[in-house]
This record gives sequence, structure tokens and C-alpha cells, in this order.
Amino acid sequence: MQIGFGAPVSGSWATAPNQVEIAQRADELGYASLWTFSRLIYSDWPEGLRLAPPYRSVHDPLIVAAFLAGVTRRVRLGLAIVNMPFYAPIVLAKALTSIDIVSGGRLDAGLGLGWSPDEFEAVGVDIAKRGARGEEYLRCLAEIWSGDPAEFNGEFYSIPRGWIDPKPVQRPHPPILLGGTADKALQRAGAQADGWISSSRVQIADLPRCVEQVRIGATAAGKDPDQARIVIRGVVRIRDTAGPDEPTLTGPIDRVRDGLAAYEAAGATEVFLDLNFDELIGNPDADPARSMATAHQVLEAFAAAG
Repeated sequence: MQIGFGAPVSGSWATAPNQVEIAQRADELGYASLWTFSRLIYSDWPEGLRLAPPYRSVHDPLIVAAFLAGVTRRVRLGLAIVNMPFYAPIVLAKALTSIDIVSGGRLDAGLGLGWSPDEFEAVGVDIAKRGARGEEYLRCLAEIWSGDPAEFNGEFYSIPRGWIDPKPVQRPHPPILLGGTADKALQRAGAQADGWISSSRVQIADLPRCVEQVRIGATAAGKDPDQARIVIRGVVRIRDTAGPDEPTLTGPIDRVRDGLAAYEAAGATEVFLDLNFDELIGNPDADPARSMATAHQVLEAFAAAG
């Protein structure tokens, strides 16, 4: 199982110098990947219904990935995730292609359908038929990247006949990972993509079901299910102690290490250690110096596993 790391993208620690420092150290230590995530708006819902503080201030994942491409050498750059309906396919394809080129072919594109009505309203897109829209979107991306010239006519998207260059370094396109937890979404990840990427809320007890559904989708599409990637966003919270009911990767370093072994046993092919979702780190009011100290502690502790 490979080990990656979540780049600083949320809260007070997510500054350009800190992003460079963490990215370069992860690169030096041999981590497999660096990951970002996306949140367009922190909705002004009633206090008890609001999202957690780490969603309050989040950088654009595409910009951060491109930025980190220029300051790293070998570590892969992952998007976890970009919501397809928020972009025209040709616009997102161009951005992903450029990141793949400037990184020398190091991009992993995690894509999703989105879930927040407020975000759909903000981008002017109807939230209905997300699943059908997503399936067509993937077909449109494939045509953009492989058509020479390209042309696409669908229910939701169309591309007039023409050349869309340059092409990505990774052919036919960067690896695509899909999000989602419903059986149909998991099967879509196995059938139409290179695998699945989890949300921050995945429970390890549910991981075997998710893995099984991804593999079912791959098999139905005539693909080798053993090649399907299962990438887990591992929400790490370093604490002095942790009770038995705490999340898998919460507690002392040794407990986090045991949690990673449990993810591997459950079928994960990669876990990236993400501190952004720790309320003491990915928070606009957190102490960035403390956050960086914790990040270096985690980077050093799990370097051998990377």
C-alpha cells in the first residue's frame, strides 16, 4: 500500500511558503503523492448545521496542484476531488492537461459529482441528473483527449469538431479516480475510471463493501478488478490519547500506524495522510506554527512507509 500526504490547502497553515515546504519535504522523504481538495463556498447555514471549520477557507485544488508541480520532482499530484458539473468539460480537460504537462506526467485526477445545492446554485448548474451528467462528462473527456479531431454531441455537453491540443503526457489521459459511496457510484468508478477515491467521512467498517462494488464495476466492464485503485483520504488527528470509539487515524502515532495497517487489510491500495480535516489545523483560527510542527512530525514518522 502506498502512502501519500495532504498538502496544506485549508485554514491558516495553507500559505504558499508552507505548501512549498511540506510538498518538498514529502518529495524528499519518498511519499507517493500529494493531494488537494475542493470547497467553493462555506454556506451561511444555522450554527448547528454548518460544515466543520476546515471547510471555511479552502484554496482552489487545480491552482495548488499546478503550483506544487513546479516545486517538486517526483511525487505524484492528486486532486481529491474536483466536481465535474462545476466546469465545462473542455475547460477542465485543458486545465488537467496543462497540469499533467508541467508536472511531467504526475497528475492523478479525482473527480466527483458534487452534493451541495448551494455550490450548484453558485455555479449556475442544475443539481438534477448528476449521475447521468457525470457519465456523459467522462465520455466527453475521453473524446477531448483522444479525438483527433474531437467531436461530441450529448444530452448535456457538446464539442464542435476540432483539434484540442496539446495532449497530456500520460496517455490516453491522466488516471481518473471517482468519488461516491452509493453502490452505483462505486461501480461507476470501477467501470469508467481507474478506481475510487474516498471522502473524508469513510468508515473503515464500510471499506470492504466499497472495494467489492468497485471491483464488481471493473469486472462488468471487462477490466481486471485487481488493477482498480482504492485511494483513501486518511483524516489524521494526532492526540496524546484516544478512546476505542475514536476514528481510525486519531490518537498517538502508533495508533495511526495500526490504523493504516487496518486500511491495507481492508483493501486500500493507497492512503494519504490528511491533516487539513483536523479542526486544530485546517481552521482559519488555528496556530499555523503548531500545525506545521505536527505536519513535520507526521511526515517524519511515516516516511519509511511512503
